[in-house]
Amino acid sequence: MTVSVGDTIPEATLTRMTSEGPRPVNTKEFFEGRTVALFAVPGAFTPTCSAKHLPGFVEKADDLKGKGVDEIACVSVNDTFVMDAWGKSADVGEKITMLADGNGDFAEALGLTMDGSGFGMGKRSQRYSMIVKDGRVAELNLEQPGDFRVSSAEHMLQQISG
Repeated sequence: MTVSVGDTIPEATLTRMTSEGPRPVNTKEFFEGRTVALFAVPGAFTPTCSAKHLPGFVEKADDLKGKGVDEIACVSVNDTFVMDAWGKSADVGEKITMLADGNGDFAEALGLTMDGSGFGMGKRSQRYSMIVKDGRVAELNLEQPGDFRVSSAEHMLQQISG
């Protein structure tokens, strides 16, 4: 079953790189009591993800936070070392929290997986963005395969600007 607007974010464990090394991130705790702009990509360092998706959120981070977003997070079915390296290469700094869904458990719990086997990528997350308010999905922008439109930072900014 695919997550929908109004649903509670499923509990799962993601991983985040810290100065002390990889640390678990419980999704219930991460999303509780605040507004998070979450976007998911099929893979770190992949063309659309690196050229458009991540840079768009870096560029619009201050605008999104100015509209009430407490945190912006990027999640992908990659390990935490890859997500950390990708974040550094894209110069995300403190603007974007890079979260690893190493085994795809979070993507699966959301019902938002895709089969990237044809590209040698295995099970991955679909491309999407969402606004999560106090642990509940307030907006969900799911891309059609091969598209990049509704999950962009620009689209999300328009949604929350009304």
